Amino acid sequence: MNSAILTSPESWFRPYAARLAAQIQAPLFSDHTQVPEDIDTLFILSYFRVIPPANLTKRKHNLVVHESALPSGRGWSPLFWQVIEGKREIPIVLFEATSEPDAGDIYLKDIIKLEGHELHDEIRALQAEKTLALCLRYLHEYDKIKPHSQEGAATYYEKRTPMHSKLDPIKTIKEQFNLIRTVDNENYPAYFELEGHKYILKISKDENPPS
Repeated sequence: MNSAILTSPESWFRPYAARLAAQIQAPLFSDHTQVPEDIDTLFILSYFRVIPPANLTKRKHNLVVHESALPSGRGWSPLFWQVIEGKREIPIVLFEATSEPDAGDIYLKDIIKLEGHELHDEIRALQAEKTLALCLRYLHEYDKIKPHSQEGAATYYEKRTPMHSKLDPIKTIKEQFNLIRTVDNENYPAYFELEGHKYILKISKDENPPS
């Protein structure tokens, strides 16, 4: 199978995309307009630009990975929204990209399992490993996979912004821990406002947890 990978150069997933490219001996692109027309299967992983339908039709398959039980949970940052909701088993699917976002036929499913203590970077690592595993499984089992259309009512998550990292100073840490787990210390750190001032909080794990 003539495959390629498309990932935005500024994406957190870029090192994992490079790892996958090396493993399957496929080229890695940063711009959809640069992908050659002789590519049969394009893995579109953490790519931030909209790909026009005319570009998608150039290939046999354009594959995307999404962390929800589609059609439930379409949209932005589904993994972290579900962590905030308190979920510890989060579906992840590989599906066909279409002109309608997150609406294509599903090829493969898996589950990201969390224990409830993982912080942002640990959650990202688990997400990345499952993403790579789905892509490899697709390539290995291509002849056996039968896609199926999405069934049920679609729901949507909104795009996360810095304001979604805001904490309530009245609530306890435990009450807000699932939110705290999802914050990115550098790009959208947790914060709270109190008596006219804004305070930034950053979280990390102690390498020597209490006994």
